[in-house]
Amino acid sequence: MRKLLVVAFFALPVAVAQAAGSTQNLIDLYREALLNDPRWAAARSANTAAQEFSVQGRAQLLPTISAQAGASHDDTNIEYTGTGNVFRNGGSESWNSSSYGLNVIQPIFDMAKFVGYKQSKIEVTLADKQLMLAQQDLMVRATQAYFDVLLAQDQIDLVGAQKSAIVRQLEQAKANFDVGTATITDVNDAQARYDLTVAREISYINELEVKKRAVQAVIGKMPQTLAGVRTDLKTTSPEPADMEKWVEIALQNNIELAIQQQAFEIANQEVTRANAGHLPTLNAVGSYTSAYADGGANGFGNDLQDTTIGLRLQIPIYQGGYVSSKAREAVANKQKVQDDVETARRKAEFDARAAYLNVTTGVAEVKANEQAVVSSQAQVDSTRLAYDVGIRTTVDVLNAEQQYYVSRRDLLQSRYTYLTNIIKLKAATGLLSEADLAEINQKLSANN
Repeated sequence: MRKLLVVAFFALPVAVAQAAGSTQNLIDLYREALLNDPRWAAARSANTAAQEFSVQGRAQLLPTISAQAGASHDDTNIEYTGTGNVFRNGGSESWNSSSYGLNVIQPIFDMAKFVGYKQSKIEVTLADKQLMLAQQDLMVRATQAYFDVLLAQDQIDLVGAQKSAIVRQLEQAKANFDVGTATITDVNDAQARYDLTVAREISYINELEVKKRAVQAVIGKMPQTLAGVRTDLKTTSPEPADMEKWVEIALQNNIELAIQQQAFEIANQEVTRANAGHLPTLNAVGSYTSAYADGGANGFGNDLQDTTIGLRLQIPIYQGGYVSSKAREAVANKQKVQDDVETARRKAEFDARAAYLNVTTGVAEVKANEQAVVSSQAQVDSTRLAYDVGIRTTVDVLNAEQQYYVSRRDLLQSRYTYLTNIIKLKAATGLLSEADLAEINQKLSANN
């Protein structure tokens, strides 16, 4: 019932948004991904399966109880020979027999099973961290896919605006050529720019389709209209503004590193379990048997009840070197996992530094591109004015307009990259949560 309520909680906002045909935002996309992403679904199923490890490990320490029962019918024909035979008569005999019993084994000392139980609890913890990693991966993938679609759509919008501007310039060049105030070169330059822009537009349309399919791979269907980034977006540097502090946070919280550390603990326990193969085991054993037969080959029946309680000590002496080989294997695997821990530690440090620098660089790039848009717009205006008075050519106008649209595209791209890198920084340090997505979502506007 709780699982049904959780699904309903996430499904309701999505269903309402679809019914209304409204714009989707990042949280909408993420909620749909929680319901439909196959990688996330596989991670949940794997975690559910892993929860049984501790139950299976504990079961090795609990009593093993088994019961058996049987019934049979026998027909015999026997003749006794020899002078010393005490049975004078033979002949045919027929009888029925039945039995049932109960066996109980309770481990008292079995180091391998005890260590296996400790391993199983660590494995459950490791599985929970793997699920957390899968959820953070889903957040990153959803965010990346979201802003990839926005950028692809923006490129189409910008190239469409650029194409309209080129068309106006082409028409003006043709008109000026007709009255003799411009050369055919101006017309040809404008026509070439137009043709190149049309080709670029086709490429951008195809790219948008690809990016939408990437979203479809996450949410199971094509996305609706996505909310864009607010035009008054304010960029801020990470807090704390110290890269090494973020590295420290990553070393404490990075999930991939934590997973490898848990794997090392399991490998360390595996060495102990392998060496336990040299140790004796002690079990308490008990059995009860009841057997009944109304006859037998000698003509006698029986009615037996037997109860046994005791201890069973097993001391391993020699198994062909198997135990020693498993111990050496476990030691080698432990060293391998220890090397994996060091690899994960270095990767956590690198990812934290790279993500921090990407965010700080993004802050500078957004500000620089904002200024570039202002400057390129001013250049377009001045170039057009100079063209009108005859001191600039059509090529100069087209170059200025192209630079303007490129700077606008760069601005939008730098904003998307900045927001995506914030999510990646939180993921690199292991701190990424739905609250971070909600914070990014506040920077979006359905009217943008």
